[in-house]
Amino acid sequence: MRETTASTDPLLQPYRLRHLTLRNRLMSTAHEPAYSEDGLPKDRYRLYHVEKAKGGIALTMTAGSAIVSADSPPAFGNLHAYRDEIVPWLKRLADECHAHGAAVMIQLTHLGRRTGWNTADWLPVLAPSPIREPAHRAFPKTAEDWDLDRIVADYAAAAQRMQAAGLDGIELECYGHLLDQFWSPATNTRDDEYGGSLDNRLRFTHRVLDAIRAAVGADFIMGLRLVADEDWDKGLSREDGIEICKRLVATGQVDFLNIIRGHIETDAALSKVIPVQGMRAAPHLDFAGDVRAETRFPVFHAARINDVATARHAVAEGKLDMVGMTRAHIADPHIGAKIAAGREHEIRPCVGATYCLDRIYEGGEALCIHNPATGREATMPHVIRPTEGARRRVVVVGAGPAGLEAARVSAERGHSVVLFEAAAEAGGQVRLSARTRRRSELIGIVDWRVDRCEAAGVEMRFNTLADASDVRAAEPDIVVVATGGLPNTDVLEEGSDLVVSSWDILSGDARPGSDVLIFDDNGAHPAMQAAEQLALSGAKVEIVTPERFFAPEIGGLNHVPYAEIFQRQGVRITIARRLTGVRRAGNGLLATIGSDYGADIRETRTIDQVVVEHGTLPLDDLYFALKDGSVNRGEVDYRALIAGRPQTILRNPEGDYRLYRIGDAVASRNIHAAIYDALRLAKDF
Repeated sequence: MRETTASTDPLLQPYRLRHLTLRNRLMSTAHEPAYSEDGLPKDRYRLYHVEKAKGGIALTMTAGSAIVSADSPPAFGNLHAYRDEIVPWLKRLADECHAHGAAVMIQLTHLGRRTGWNTADWLPVLAPSPIREPAHRAFPKTAEDWDLDRIVADYAAAAQRMQAAGLDGIELECYGHLLDQFWSPATNTRDDEYGGSLDNRLRFTHRVLDAIRAAVGADFIMGLRLVADEDWDKGLSREDGIEICKRLVATGQVDFLNIIRGHIETDAALSKVIPVQGMRAAPHLDFAGDVRAETRFPVFHAARINDVATARHAVAEGKLDMVGMTRAHIADPHIGAKIAAGREHEIRPCVGATYCLDRIYEGGEALCIHNPATGREATMPHVIRPTEGARRRVVVVGAGPAGLEAARVSAERGHSVVLFEAAAEAGGQVRLSARTRRRSELIGIVDWRVDRCEAAGVEMRFNTLADASDVRAAEPDIVVVATGGLPNTDVLEEGSDLVVSSWDILSGDARPGSDVLIFDDNGAHPAMQAAEQLALSGAKVEIVTPERFFAPEIGGLNHVPYAEIFQRQGVRITIARRLTGVRRAGNGLLATIGSDYGADIRETRTIDQVVVEHGTLPLDDLYFALKDGSVNRGEVDYRALIAGRPQTILRNPEGDYRLYRIGDAVASRNIHAAIYDALRLAKDF
């Protein structure tokens, strides 16, 4: 990487957008983290954006998107821009971000067909034409003239509210939403003045722009996040999209273009717009640069630009004016400050897991797979402060994600930390998952923590299977057991001794069979990774699950690469069935498959390998061996934990140390849960 200083680093150069000076070229594009309460950006929402402002970002774009009309019901926690009550909440958010030097804008939209009818006020879903969007499944009503008149007025009123809140500008959402649903021949089959020619298909957008400008004046910043190529044989072509960009620029009513390439009506299509791990980094960057070159207009863009080197290249080569590192800021909201301070190596990497977005689309809230402070700024620290109390001796056993986080946080608090690990390398299950090429970026979760532990002086003892005497010999004040778990395959009525685990397949400890049945009663990545690896090895694979659909713990974006491989390789997926037993049958195995819907519903398969995925059972022998010698006897005060207070339980005054266990050493969960366990305990050591 080339040497840069604050004065020469392209990312740290200010950018002038009309009257607004942005302090650098880093932005977080609009996205809806689903932190709203009653459609309003209250404390949790505000603190999430303020943290990025503290962290040096130039522009944080709120909402993804804020809805302008009541007949556009929220699809994933959207803010309600049609309500006056939003103004004071947004004003407080903007004021606090401004105090830390960041600009704040908001994205406005009418979702059109991209929502559901059976929520909120149960109003009909509207679209240019009655063409159903597969992702949200509503059959829309064709918008009438009075619908369009109302929505134009709603856009203008919403923009006025944003201006009254003191925001620096607005952005109109034009990819997959109502405005560009009029643009695209895939979604607009009208034969009136809003259909047919490009002039007609842009007519509604021009009405909206005119109304907003009449409401907020010529100086309030307004841009569009718009699709400039739908990458779809029946949608907008590249030529159409760039022509639309040129026409919008020519109006003089917009101040920037935030470029999108692709369409989003299915999970498969959406994953090309928002790529996940294993897919190309920055796949649309060059295209966004082409739009900038052809329009000679301010261009913003974000699509898996998750590392500083790519972001720096995008600005240095003139491809972008502002570079969106949105998921990267979910992983580390302090990117700008760390670059400016010469601490770029300390940036917590975005590993592309897309746990954040998949949680939103599945009805949850955005959470980073390995930064549990994101979205929990009220109780969890992004920056670990040194303790004001006594320095202690902390012993951590297990160097998976939970143990590494406990060691990192404890050391950054100023404690003396020793970390025992039975294996030769850190990582635990994460290292195993990262062995497959498509999920190899997950190793960043481990590498970053190992680096931070080394910098903080953690004494790491690998190839050490620590027992209770080893732990006591280290003279600890606090012991954290993070020994993880082992696969639980003993879940069948018979034949559990004849099966292998997902771990066995991923590690290579079990050779792939040629005809394999995978019983997935966990619904997360391990069985899917094993199935992918087996299918790519040439095996005939069937996945059997008792769930209503496969892998319910994996969101839609992460489903896509699995589904594509499974369909290309002919993997059979059998839902709502349960593996009950396995027997030997000659040189092969006979699997019996039952059903939760009737004891008499049974069938068999003759195969040569059975893989069972049923999570893990805790490796907790060490914990129980240490329990009686601890002052708290391993007990956790959950009320204090939830409130973010230190643990003070005293059950055994004669004890020598406090004892806690975290991660899968407690119960089978996931990476985020393990790291969150560690942070919320160790931050108060």
